[in-house]
Order: sequence, then C-alpha cells, then structure tokens
Amino acid sequence: MTTETVLDPSHAAAEPTPDAHGASASRPAPGGISAFFAGLADWVTSPDHKKIGRLYAGFGLLVLAGAAVVGAVLGLERADDGSALVDSGALLQLIQVYRVGVIVGGLAPIALGLALAVAPLQVGARQVAFPRVALVGFYFWLGGITFVMIALARNGGIGGGDATGVDLFLAGLGLAAVGLAAGAVAVGTTVLTARAPGMTMRRVPLFAWSALIGALAMLLVLPVVFGTVIYLFVDHRLGESANFGGAAGIGAWLGWLVSVPAAIAFAIPAVGVAAELFPVTFRARQQLRGVAFAGIALVGAAALAAMTQQTAIEVSLDTGQSFGTFVEDAVPFLVFAGLPLLGVLIVLGLGGLTARAGSGAGRPNLSPAFMFGFIGVGLVVLGIVANFLQAITDLEVLGTAFEEGATLLVAYGALLALLGGFVFWAPKLWGAVVPALHVVPLALLGAAGAALAGGSAIVGGLLDQPGGVPADDAGVARLLSLDFSDSGSLLAVLGLVGHAAVALTVVAFAALLLKVRRSNRTDVENPSKGHTIEWGTASPAPADNYVYVPTVASAEPVFDLSYEGTR
Repeated sequence: MTTETVLDPSHAAAEPTPDAHGASASRPAPGGISAFFAGLADWVTSPDHKKIGRLYAGFGLLVLAGAAVVGAVLGLERADDGSALVDSGALLQLIQVYRVGVIVGGLAPIALGLALAVAPLQVGARQVAFPRVALVGFYFWLGGITFVMIALARNGGIGGGDATGVDLFLAGLGLAAVGLAAGAVAVGTTVLTARAPGMTMRRVPLFAWSALIGALAMLLVLPVVFGTVIYLFVDHRLGESANFGGAAGIGAWLGWLVSVPAAIAFAIPAVGVAAELFPVTFRARQQLRGVAFAGIALVGAAALAAMTQQTAIEVSLDTGQSFGTFVEDAVPFLVFAGLPLLGVLIVLGLGGLTARAGSGAGRPNLSPAFMFGFIGVGLVVLGIVANFLQAITDLEVLGTAFEEGATLLVAYGALLALLGGFVFWAPKLWGAVVPALHVVPLALLGAAGAALAGGSAIVGGLLDQPGGVPADDAGVARLLSLDFSDSGSLLAVLGLVGHAAVALTVVAFAALLLKVRRSNRTDVENPSKGHTIEWGTASPAPADNYVYVPTVASAEPVFDLSYEGTR
C-alpha cells in the first residue's frame, strides 16, 4: 500500500485522475523527428505546472549564466589597467546586461519556477490555478527579456544612443514584469484556494508558505515596475522632457529593480527551501511553525522598500541630531532594512532549534540539497546584513560598490539555495536522485564564486570604489575607475574569478540535471525521507499530481506514517 493510499483511506469511492498517457498507451510511440516535435509541442503548450515551472527556471538559469559571464568580462576589463578589452561604447550596455540579467533575467524566474513546480504538489492540488495564465506569463517574460537584450545590443537601455533601442528596452522590461506577475498570481492563488482537504493554512508546508509570500511580494513590486516603465516610455517618446530625464534618467527611476531590496523580495522562496530542509535533515518536526511562518513573512518586508523605489533608507548615528529627527529616520530604516534581516535570522534560529530537537534521532541526513540550501541562505544573510549597513550614512558606503556586493550576495546565495531545492525535489520532477558525488563539488564551487563576487565588491565599497547603475558614458568611466590601483586590480580579479565560478556552477548543474533526466529511473518515491504531502505520491509525480485527492490531518503527514514519526 502506497503512502498516498494511507493519506486518503476513502480513496475507493473517489474518482481517480485520468492517466494523461493512457489514451495513447495502445498505439506505438512516435519515433525520430515525429517524436521530437511531439515532445516539443507537449512542452510549449503544456498546462502541467511542473513543466511550466521548469521552463521558467531553465531559461532563467541560461540568462543568469550569461549575465555571470558578462560580469566576469567586466571584471577583466576593470583589472586590465591601461588597455581596453571591450569597446568603450559597449560598456554601458554590458553593465546593464549584467545587472538586469542577474535579477530580472535570473533570480526572479528561477525562484518563481521552483515555486510553480513544487508548491501545488505541497498543498495537495491536482493542478496550479490558472495554468494557461502561468504558461502565457512564461512567454511574456521570455519575450520581454529577449527584447531587453536585443535593445541593449543595438545601443538602447539606460543612456542609450538609439531611440528605438531605448523604447524597446522599456517595453521589454514591462513585458517581463507582466510575465513574472502572471506566474506569481498562479502560485499565490493555488496556495490560498487549491489546498487538499484538511490542509489548513497552519498546515501549509514552509516552502509553500514562502512561495505564497514571494508571490505576494512580486505582486507588490512588479506593478510598480510596469507603471514606472509606462511613465518613462511616454516621457522618452515625447522628446525626453525634464520630468523623468529621458534615456539618461531611466537608471534613477528603475535602478532599484536591480538592487538589494528587490533582490531580497525575489529571493523569499530560497529562504523557504532552507526552512523546509532543516526538519528533513535532522529528522524532527519543525519547531514553532507559527513563528517560522512569521519569520518568512518578515523577509517579505523588503518588498515595501522596493515598491516605494527606495534602494536605501538612510539613517545617521550622529548623537548630535535631535531625537525626533533620529526617530523619523530610524523607523523606516528598521522597517525596510531591519525586518528582512530579523525574519531570516528567525528562520535560521528555528532551524537550529529543530536540529537540536532531532539530535537524538540518529545521524542527520546531511544531503547535498541541504548543503546548497544552508550555504545559499547563509550568503543571503550576509547580503541582507550588508543592505542593513549600507543605509547607515556614517559608514559612507552609499554610492559605492558596496551596494553591488550586497546584491550579488543575495542573488547568488539565493541561486544556490534554489538549486538545492531542485536537488531535493528532483525525484518528484524527474523521477531520479541527483548523485551526491556530483552535487557537493558544485555547491562548494558556487559558494566560493558567490563569496568572491560579492565579497570583493563589498571590500571595494569600503575602499570607496564607485558603484551603482550608470546613466551615461561618464558614469561608466567612474564605475570602472580604480582609485586604489593595486588593491582595486586584485579585487577586480577576485570578482572575475567569482563570476566565472558561478557561471560554471550553473552550466554544470544544468548539464547534470539533463544527465539525470535521461538516466534509468529507480524506486525513488522518498529518498530524502521528506515529511510533507508531496512525498506521498509517485515519483515522478503524474500529470495531475495525485491519483486520488489526499486528505491530511497534520502538517507532516508522511512523517507521521514513517518510522521516524512513530518512535
């Protein structure tokens, strides 16, 4: 008897989900070119949330790997003092390829893709809400990010000299924002309305909760992006009036989108991955689930900073200022920068309590997925701490490379945690286990790369190296200048190595997943001893997720039925 059967004792009277492949079982499978086009058509039109999520994440990994390569090229340009490796006219656009590619082209769709693929399974839904909307949203995002890259290739974007390219850049950003918002609507609606019988909001798994909070954060941020794009587009089309500054003013109005607050908002599902893996790793029930929910929700406060278009709320620690002025500065500072930091610390603290509670259950299951998740969220914490510190004006790091370092730590750290999520749920998505021997080196390589890329920029900020999103060629010259030639060149080389390591990690991880996808599948229903409801269905999960609609009576139904849950 399978776990799914136990979860639903009344399944005999229930209508089973039709087998999506049963109608063609008696016909021979097409081969050769016909099979290729049949498979392609299935993917590009599929309403299956697991495929839609993998489309978001797969193309997001591709864009992020390209952005990391561009980041390495820019590091090489900065380190090679006295010579130009890249045409000076292309540097402004390359910087935008790098910054937009990491956040809008990489982090956001990867996080949304994992949420789309896993959250409906976790809440016991047979399908995601509005599957066609989610699929169309993917094509909107993909088309939008393609338009952005084409626009930058033809000298568009911030400070671009080609008017049509500038318009195309803005249109692409708007289209990508709509696509991401469509996917977020599908995820949020699923968690709120499509839960299995008995799955109350208090019993929602931690990752599904983080997917809901992340979706709500996106729906706070992305409409602001779209509205700002409309203003800037009209302003530029009407002749670059002084209201918004034309092409050169785009960075001032949209630079926050590729900075820390927005990156934290997009990284919320990554925090959920770590929260989900602590109980599984240490074979114990999640301690203080309600507090864990609150901690993940507090991370979502970063969306408030992003939607108000604030890269940093400045606060001074100067004791000479009046108490009232200090309070006026400190309150928004603590809300926008302090609450996300508090939230992620709560999640990690409760993870430590859960580990302590499971210390008597034998050796912990230190899986590669946990390594990815724990290391990744640790880097996210460092990035959020840096975001907290840069807002303190007494440190004098505003306008330096410090902001870029904080953004990279959050974005690359979240990437690693999300990769850990794909490793953990690989049996449900591909029906196979990702070999630990191959995953562990990638986790270490990615962690080293993220630390070098983000850490070198933070140290550069402390050395007063310039940063930010440039608006014109003069801004590029300032951004690439090295006032501290020896230390600056060394930091540029370290950043170059870091970006290259991250790009290599992404490419190698994608190749590993393709290899695993084509491998012979074995019985891998629950190799990691997961606790939540999705581990009660087959591996890989069928098109409609569950043969019978499950009924749950606790937050960890599979753990309740396992050996660990009964002893």
